[in-house]
Amino acid sequence: MSNPFDLRAALLAKHAQHVVLIHFPIALFLFGTGLDLAARFSKQRMNRAAMVAAARINIFAAAIFAVPVIVTGILAWQLQFAGEKLKGVLLLHLVFGCSAGALICIAAVVRRRQSQHEEAVSVSCLGLELVTTIVIALTAHLGGFLSGVNGTG
Repeated sequence: MSNPFDLRAALLAKHAQHVVLIHFPIALFLFGTGLDLAARFSKQRMNRAAMVAAARINIFAAAIFAVPVIVTGILAWQLQFAGEKLKGVLLLHLVFGCSAGALICIAAVVRRRQSQHEEAVSVSCLGLELVTTIVIALTAHLGGFLSGVNGTG
């Protein structure tokens, strides 16, 4: 049995980087979307502005982290499966993952184009964030099956 505190083994595992990095864009994006929803329903003007600003930062950070997550996911596929043709859950995970990454980046661009002084995010932007959240959830669910967390992988 290997040592659970062996950093070298953990960092050099064929898919370890993707599994570790994936949590950052998910958490940042979901928290940003939650802040936008909270700002939409907040009655206090000062709180709305602070929540919208914090949401913007979280969504930008999620877009930055999405790039290495997609790269490490593709590398994990190449290393773990030797570039074998994708099918089934792995193919769905790749398609939903790339879609989620693209949607996160699109949401960040849309947020960038909005005025920084707006007190609430537009309904269309919030809708984009909610659709992105659903795609992220589907991708994570499929990733759970691949890792063995949600069943056999």
